[in-house]
Amino acid sequence: MTDIEAFVRGLPKTDLHMHIEGSIEPQLMLDLAARNGLKLRWDTAEALRGAYQFQNLQSFLDLYFEGCKVLVTERDFHDVTRAYLRRAHEDGVIRAELFIGPQSFTERGTPIEALMSGVLGAMQEARREHGMSVGLMISVHRHRTEPEAVAVLDQVMPWKDDIIAIGMGGAEIGTPPSKFARFFRAARDRGFRTTVHAGEEGPAAYVREALELLHVDRIDHGNACLGDPDLVRELAARRAPLTVCPLSNLRLRVVPRMQDHPLKVLMAHGLHVTVNSDDPPYFDGYVTENLLACRDAFGLSPEEIVRLVRNGLEAAFVTEEERRALLARLDAYVAAHADAFGAASVGLLAT
Repeated sequence: MTDIEAFVRGLPKTDLHMHIEGSIEPQLMLDLAARNGLKLRWDTAEALRGAYQFQNLQSFLDLYFEGCKVLVTERDFHDVTRAYLRRAHEDGVIRAELFIGPQSFTERGTPIEALMSGVLGAMQEARREHGMSVGLMISVHRHRTEPEAVAVLDQVMPWKDDIIAIGMGGAEIGTPPSKFARFFRAARDRGFRTTVHAGEEGPAAYVREALELLHVDRIDHGNACLGDPDLVRELAARRAPLTVCPLSNLRLRVVPRMQDHPLKVLMAHGLHVTVNSDDPPYFDGYVTENLLACRDAFGLSPEEIVRLVRNGLEAAFVTEEERRALLARLDAYVAAHADAFGAASVGLLAT
C-alpha cells in the first residue's frame, strides 16, 4: 500500500449515497438465498460477480432488483446492513447515510416492521461498537406512481424520528422529478429533509426541477448540471451538495473512461461535490476506491481529496453540534499527516 493510499484509507470520511439493497456482497447474496430457500441463477460468488457487466442504468437495475429477493426477514436486513457498516468502518467512514427502498420488499409480503427493525438494529450496533454516526434515508421508486410514493411516506411515519431524509431513485429517462412534486412537498411538510437522484442519465433540466420544483436539500449524482451554465452558477451560489458516485458512473457507462468523468470540472466550478459509493459490490469500489480512482484519473492532490471529504462532512444530515465534532476528527487527522503530505494540507483546517 502506498503512502497516499494509506492516507486516503485512513481519512475520516462520509458515504452519503449508498443503497443497502445494493451493498450485498456476492457470497452474502448466495448465503441469504440459501437461508431463505431461494435459487439464484448463479452457483458461485465468482459467477455472480462476473455478471456485473452493465450496459446502462436499466441493465444494472434488472440485476439489482433480482438481488433484492434474497432480503426477506428481519435478520436478513440486519445482516446486510451490518456487513456494509462493518466494511465502511474499516474504510474510515465516520458518517454513513444509507438508503433503503421499502417498495421492493413490502410488495412481496415482507412486513415494514421487519425491514425497519433489522436495518435500525444494525445501525445501533454500529454506533455502539464502532462509534460510527449513521442515518437512514427512505427511498421511493420513480418508475412507480406518486400515490404509491405517498403511501410509503405514510407507512414509515411510526419511525419518523429514526429517518433522516426521504429520497427517490431509479431509471430517470421519462420520469422527470416534476412528476413527484406533491410527494416531495408532503415529505417536507412532515419535517423530513429531502434528496433525489437527478442528472445521472437524465438531463440538466431534471437537476433544475429537483432544485426549483422539489426544493431538495441534496442532489444525488447531478453530473448533468454542466449542460446548463446558469444552473451551475445557481448550484454553486446555494452550495447545494451533489452526492457524486464516480465508479458507479463508470460501470454504468455514464462515462466511457474515468478520465472523462466530470468530477474535476464540477470542482472547478466551485460546486459542493462529495464522493460516495452508491452500490459498492456491483461497481467494485467503496468510498476509498472511488477517491483513489479519481486521484489516479485527475491527479488530485492530497488537499483536493481532503476538500472532497470535508464537503461530505459539511453536507451530512446531522446537527451542527455533531458536524463540528466530525469535522474536528478530520482536522486532527489532516494535522497529524501534514508533515508527510505538505504543510498546505493544514491550510484546509477549519475552512
